[in-house]
Amino acid sequence: MTRQRIRPRPRAALSVALAAGLLAPALAGAETATAATPRTAATPRAVCTSDRAGQAAALARDIGAALHGRSATTAVSLRVPATHTRCTLRADRPFDSASVVKVTVLATLLWDAGKHDRELTRRETRLATAMITKSDNDATSALWRQLKAAKVKAFLRAAGMTRTVPGSGGYWGLTQITANDEEKLLERVTRPNAVLDEDSRAYIRKLMREVVPSQRWGTPAGAPRGTTIQVKNGWLSRATHGWRVHSIGAFTGHGRDYTLTVLTQDNARMKDGVAAIQAVARAVHKDLNPKAGTAKPYTPTRAPQEAMPAVP
Repeated sequence: MTRQRIRPRPRAALSVALAAGLLAPALAGAETATAATPRTAATPRAVCTSDRAGQAAALARDIGAALHGRSATTAVSLRVPATHTRCTLRADRPFDSASVVKVTVLATLLWDAGKHDRELTRRETRLATAMITKSDNDATSALWRQLKAAKVKAFLRAAGMTRTVPGSGGYWGLTQITANDEEKLLERVTRPNAVLDEDSRAYIRKLMREVVPSQRWGTPAGAPRGTTIQVKNGWLSRATHGWRVHSIGAFTGHGRDYTLTVLTQDNARMKDGVAAIQAVARAVHKDLNPKAGTAKPYTPTRAPQEAMPAVP
């Protein structure tokens, strides 16, 4: 085969010798709630709004309970368009991106190709597939060098991701991201918009659905059986703030589509970050799908190995 048969529109770029696998406004008449857990220095407080009676209070309470007592500094952003449900927690706080930035790299690649009315080459398709499905760092670095930070910045402006700052010196995994900006990216990937066309959105979601089993942990945990899962994770350890462990996910099925971002740092071990993310995810999926009832929820197979290239 010669060229990927899609009509692109994004383009993403970011490079860093990072981790392996890695590396809201209230609505009129809507319910608003904050996490109803004891007020302590370590207790996070999510702010949720929803048009659905009782939804905001349940989500705020259960997200708070999921994170209570954990050492991780955690940011959360959840959006359910159909019910105008939104939850945020430290959602504008910057984190080192690790490998979740790879979705931005792919989006930039497609966006830029679309601007030039061309399809992805066989090389670009090969690199994009490895970058997302296996979280291949070399593939990401190759695309980052091709795109350069200038094109990534241009895509970020077009996508309205105003708080995201590409990593300098080729270190794509040190891109600064926020949970709210990752939710904007997921919105561009899942809903019609002027930045990414239908073929580009479908291609990104396809690769996120095909992530290898060992990397399908995080936000998918607890999703009801039959849910279509699109996910990308990242993990990175540095001298300050310990392990960064992140997960972004888009979910469709059961008559409801929604997106969830959970970013963490200050984890002593990678598995601590994974556990925090999955505790939040299970609470969210349960509250959003109460009628899923007896259906067996999705359980990640295993956590990825803790191996990654060195970073500054």
